[in-house]
Amino acid sequence: MIEAFERLPGIGPKTAARLTFYLIHAPAEQSEKLSEAASNLKRNTILCSKCKNIAETDPCSVCDDLDRDRTKICVVEEALDVLSLERSGAYRGLYHVLHGVISPLNNIGPEELYIADLLPRVKDHSAGSGQAVEEIILATNPNMEGEATAMYIQRMLAPFKLRITRIARGIPIGADIEYADDVTLRRALEGRKEF
Repeated sequence: MIEAFERLPGIGPKTAARLTFYLIHAPAEQSEKLSEAASNLKRNTILCSKCKNIAETDPCSVCDDLDRDRTKICVVEEALDVLSLERSGAYRGLYHVLHGVISPLNNIGPEELYIADLLPRVKDHSAGSGQAVEEIILATNPNMEGEATAMYIQRMLAPFKLRITRIARGIPIGADIEYADDVTLRRALEGRKEF
């Protein structure tokens, strides 16, 4: 069990041992629930046919929610990003999950991602079948691969005359300016807004 836990990302040998010994001393039903949840994970999860988010139903609960703002689609790298944005409560539009970023060094091109699946969503809405998409929010990470992926998507969507925005980047809440790197400070100054 320790070896199985160690294979998980972010879990080192000490944490793996602590988790294993916790389960040894935990009530049997807690271990059984964990085991059942792990075995059901692969069996009961699918990709949403619309947004490519990991879900238990198709369409997923976000795509199926008629109260969502269907004029906005937020493009994210991974399904975990959807969870983070949903937890913030700040966004009520739709999503599109790429399942990675363009990374030539790792032999990952646009074809290996769900970038092409975004086009029909924009076309379908602009053709009058539903509420028209007005804005695409590019929420890829602010690293080289994330920026390259955002630029690729922006060029691909240019013919649609949509509003294409990028999430703001800069100094996180609670951080000190003196510890911020030059790029972060530059982005924070470029992205400033009225106070």
